[in-house]
Amino acid sequence: MNFQGKTIVVTGVSSGIGADTAKRLRCQGARVIGIDRNDPTLTLDGFVKADLSEAKAIDAAVQQLPTHIDGLANIAGVPGTATVDLVARVNYLGLRHLVSRVSERMAEGGSIVNIASILGAQWPQRLEAHKALAETGSFEAGQTWLAQHPVAQDTCYQYFKEALIVWTFTQSQKLFLSRGIRMNCVAPGPVFTPILGDFVQMLGQERVQADAHRMKRPAFSDEIAPVVAFLLSDDARWVSGTNLPVDGGLASTYL
Repeated sequence: MNFQGKTIVVTGVSSGIGADTAKRLRCQGARVIGIDRNDPTLTLDGFVKADLSEAKAIDAAVQQLPTHIDGLANIAGVPGTATVDLVARVNYLGLRHLVSRVSERMAEGGSIVNIASILGAQWPQRLEAHKALAETGSFEAGQTWLAQHPVAQDTCYQYFKEALIVWTFTQSQKLFLSRGIRMNCVAPGPVFTPILGDFVQMLGQERVQADAHRMKRPAFSDEIAPVVAFLLSDDARWVSGTNLPVDGGLASTYL
């Protein structure tokens, strides 16, 4: 893969999958602009400190980005131990808003990659609700819909990862046909990142122990990053509207 001359924006760049994705892209020639609420701990070509839970803050952050962007990796996220409102804002509503704003700066051949999760695999069970939420046209409209259709705290992380997968499916072809911009999801299983402990707390020890035999180990973040980079690259120029599991085969064991 060759990213020479390309400018890629990576959210959640200061740790975990975001940091390893930025390193991977820069090693392959990309100019990487990071976005995070925390200061970066790696070399970047630009950085914007921003709170991705607020539409106005996202708009302000985008104003600081280059006028031409070739790719966007949406890696920032919060675990299900956060409040339902924050999970909705960061993992879904803010991500959608950022895609809308950044895609305005993309030309044909651009690519967007959203980090979903293996925990979003049950999206078909709530498909109609997720499609209805996907059709809300703005951050504020999404908030209004969610106020009318409350999401439970104990499953909010799964719910919004499901919603993200469905939104990516329903919106990707519109974007590809009209603008030539691809959008895909990557769905990791458990990953050794700073918030892995939050996921154990969220799921509970019983669920974690029940699933332990299904996998060799959690992934390292540098095992997810190359897949994100591939989907951002021109090598994946005919891949759009997919959700790609990167989980060491974990999803296959639920059949």
